[in-house]
Amino acid sequence: MDKIIESLKELGLNTYEAKVYVALLKQYPATGYEVSKIADIPQSRTYDTLKVLTQKQIVTSSPDKPVTYSPIKPSELTKRYKRKMTNNIEFLDKHLPNVKEDYLEPIMSISGDIKTHEKLVEIIKNAKKEIYLEIWSQDFKKIEQDLLDAYNRNVEIRIVGYDRLQSRFGMVFEHPFAKKLEAYFNGRVVIIAVDDKESFYGRIPTNPSEAAGGIWTKNADIVFLIKELMIHDMLILDIQHTMTEELMYKYGNGFKRLYDKVLGVNNIYRSN
Repeated sequence: MDKIIESLKELGLNTYEAKVYVALLKQYPATGYEVSKIADIPQSRTYDTLKVLTQKQIVTSSPDKPVTYSPIKPSELTKRYKRKMTNNIEFLDKHLPNVKEDYLEPIMSISGDIKTHEKLVEIIKNAKKEIYLEIWSQDFKKIEQDLLDAYNRNVEIRIVGYDRLQSRFGMVFEHPFAKKLEAYFNGRVVIIAVDDKESFYGRIPTNPSEAAGGIWTKNADIVFLIKELMIHDMLILDIQHTMTEELMYKYGNGFKRLYDKVLGVNNIYRSN
């Protein structure tokens, strides 16, 4: 019964109104005195509450003496509030975005292994058209089934895979510097962008005593940048894979001269 009272309060009734309505469902028609006893509330508050509920057309009163009260049907009550809430939501959907025309989606921090995993799964389940992903093989396995479900929904999946990541679906671009990057970041980076609508950039620490975390957003500009980051990685990796001999001749073993040129001589790719 307490849950019913709380649910009625969620609709907008106060505690006395909810208790009086439930009391009348148990016994009606009933006098104010009878309602007070059934609802276990003070008699003075009962009459005030009955007056309010009558004005709200949730309770009807008789013209007889003594006055008796009856509730509207539960189905009528829920239908009325469902209609009211639907109208309210439709109104807010239409008018809230106009309050501030230049509204920008916020960037939210996600902390903890469980919350990080849950956010990744949520993003994948939201995907309708495409998923771009950078991830280490051991972390990929934890969301592999969710990605497969998305693939089976005809979502295109492209992955920059670290540490010999293998997948039965989608397209994988293997990154050759997994160990160096994990040592440099003290963890494994995980990046995802979905449908140009939302993205997550995070880190899973190598030290198990540290918690995973990152940032999530639906900010269109940030999503665009994160997606472009992965696209450029995929372009470079595919070129390296298909033109190895030519690139090694020009840039040296491990493309050292290319990394030195772009990142400087102290970059993490320099040593073997």
